[in-house]
Amino acid sequence: MQFQFDPYTIAVNIADKTTLLATVAQRFAARQGFALATINLDHLVKLHRSARFRATYAAQDLVVADGNPIVWLSRLAGRPVSLVPGSDMVLPLAQAAARAGVGVALVGSTEAALQAAATHLMQTVPGLIVVMRHAPAMGFDPEGEEAARVLAELAARNVGLCFVALGSPKQESFAARGRSLAPQVGFASIGAGLDFLAGSQTRAPAWVRAIAMEWAWRALTSPRRLIPRYAACLAILPAEIAAALKQRQPPSA
Repeated sequence: MQFQFDPYTIAVNIADKTTLLATVAQRFAARQGFALATINLDHLVKLHRSARFRATYAAQDLVVADGNPIVWLSRLAGRPVSLVPGSDMVLPLAQAAARAGVGVALVGSTEAALQAAATHLMQTVPGLIVVMRHAPAMGFDPEGEEAARVLAELAARNVGLCFVALGSPKQESFAARGRSLAPQVGFASIGAGLDFLAGSQTRAPAWVRAIAMEWAWRALTSPRRLIPRYAACLAILPAEIAAALKQRQPPSA
């Protein structure tokens, strides 16, 4: 059973890393594209507030849990899923692309970060080829002309996987549009994943992530930007907990 967020009809439909990589490998083999989203509490806040974002999320083919609160809610619902952070999946997805012999594109961030990330990926993953990089101009609109040109170029090249590092909701919107304009491309929305690879952003230490306190570490590093965001996430938790409990199945007689 899928873990679903009502009333959005948005479901975590990929339960763990193994399932994600197997599904992506099948898509690569069939030269069939996809849009991969990594849902977290901030995304749930946006889903509450924006009908447009709900439509964008509904267009994502694959959805994984990117955040411990999503995992905890799934357990409350009796439909447990595993934590699959987008940043942790960059290298495994790149390895899957290399095995399938498909090119990789990087979209988002800055040109310097993309160049450093591309170098790191090709040095780390044997056989991987980054065939395209695009750092959007300031004010990039995923529904605008620049996005259409980028998607047309992706469709024209041998790109099987595009890492999208535009931040939410732009990256999910770009990926959703790509499903129609570049249908053979797999779009993976991975937030700051490329910046972490490039070293232009520093991720929380592994021990902080292991105790599920990455959110606190991030809040301390950027309080003005992130504390209001986390406050909004905290505000929706009671309703999400109640909704999760409603999904629990009664014990069999």
